[in-house]
Amino acid sequence: MSQAVIALGSNIGNTLLNLKEAVALLEEYGCVVLAKSQLYQTEPWGFKEQSDFLNGAVLVETIAEPKGLLDITQGIEKKMGRSKEFINGPRNIDLDILLYDEIEIISDDLTIPHARLHQRLFVLQPMADVAPNWRVGNLGTVANILANYQGNERVELTDLQL
Repeated sequence: MSQAVIALGSNIGNTLLNLKEAVALLEEYGCVVLAKSQLYQTEPWGFKEQSDFLNGAVLVETIAEPKGLLDITQGIEKKMGRSKEFINGPRNIDLDILLYDEIEIISDDLTIPHARLHQRLFVLQPMADVAPNWRVGNLGTVANILANYQGNERVELTDLQL
């Protein structure tokens, strides 16, 4: 068994239900959810002319290899009707593999740790809820990266639960 951290995000439709459905589908496809983050309302990153996001993360245990887990997350996005109209655009669901057993992978379709996780507070904050002591390559632990984060985007804790 392996462990992975998966980021969740949504800003179209009922965002809370979208995230809950994605977690349920992860479980349906064989992932065991070990921990769920708090949920955060966050400003859009990249393309700013869209609604705020609801973001979270889960720590899962899986028998899937990294590429198989990518197939699972992309399959969930497809099943839930995600359309990719343009990069960083609005979406009903977004699932990203952030970390997988603290290993590093660089390929055409998958990079682990996620290439920009250290630059995005909306990823770091929920990731720190579920895996604060995981190492991110040579950047240190998730908690350390978060403590030294220099950005200023808006990430607000909500009272919503996954």
